[in-house]
Amino acid sequence: MALLDSNEWQDLSGKLAAASTSVQVQELRAEWIGRRGRITLALKALSNLSPEERRQQGQVLNAAREQATRLIDERLEQLRQQEEDRQLLNERLDMTIAGVEPKVGLLHPLTRVRRLLEDLFLRMGFSLAYGPEIETTWYNFEALNIPENHPARDMQDTFFVDLPGMVLRTHTSPVQIRGMEAAAGSLPVKIIAPGRVFRRDDDATHAPMFHQIEGLVVDRGITLGDLKGTLVAMATELLGASIGTRFRPSYFPFTEPSVEMDVTCAACGGTGCRTCKGTGWVEILGSGLVHPVVLQNGGYDPQEVSGFAFGLGIERLAMRIFGLDDLRPLYQNDLEYLMAFDRYTGRPML
Repeated sequence: MALLDSNEWQDLSGKLAAASTSVQVQELRAEWIGRRGRITLALKALSNLSPEERRQQGQVLNAAREQATRLIDERLEQLRQQEEDRQLLNERLDMTIAGVEPKVGLLHPLTRVRRLLEDLFLRMGFSLAYGPEIETTWYNFEALNIPENHPARDMQDTFFVDLPGMVLRTHTSPVQIRGMEAAAGSLPVKIIAPGRVFRRDDDATHAPMFHQIEGLVVDRGITLGDLKGTLVAMATELLGASIGTRFRPSYFPFTEPSVEMDVTCAACGGTGCRTCKGTGWVEILGSGLVHPVVLQNGGYDPQEVSGFAFGLGIERLAMRIFGLDDLRPLYQNDLEYLMAFDRYTGRPML
């Protein structure tokens, strides 16, 4: 096809006028000016003509393509405008229909408990301190009075890394030494150190990766009574005035004397269940007065100063606050399970 006669233009115009949807118009575009369209094929056929005929008919076909493009675009715009007019006539905003409330995320329950602890201890005059998660054996063990081959190392169930003298830290206690070193002999030292720790444990109340907050106070005249008063105040603030607490003698190489703190079991209220192994109590932290060797390794004279330290398991505390009997679902990325904590209203900050 070289030239377009009036009948052909009438054919295109009539089909465009009859088209009632943009899909039909786009089909006409493909028929006329698409890759296999009538005008496109006619332009390709010009190569078979003489130069003079190619020039003359090429001008006609290019003009025809421009005109066809204009007619198709005009019809598309007409249909779009007609659709807008119909929407304006037929659609109304119903202000009585309830809106769709957007989903809002929330902090992970362990993050909420950690922030609650940080706020509490900051109000008690502590400062935040941090240490590396891949730690030297000196800071993780030796500086804390746990020399090589000490039986207490067997209690830690350590993850070793492929670096000489390095481990995944088994507790946040190394920050005690780092905190005393940073203080460089000044008093008082009063820090808390939140962070992740790693041990080869995995059951309803233990995980191979979990969170602790280490607390350390060093000053003149610090006693076990200061430790107990601080921890009871913490438990009362976090768990309510009715919470039951008890302190039991224990052993930790870096404290002497050492005590563990228990609170009444959240799952059974103290009557005894699987979570508390029938005792009615759940241990949430270990603590004690800082061992003289640890004070010396931190750069302090145990004849002049004393201190107390504690290590608090955030997961254990979260189980008590939220009434959980298994901490493992907290790590399973179950959105429905985690969103349920949004309904918890037991404490304003949670």
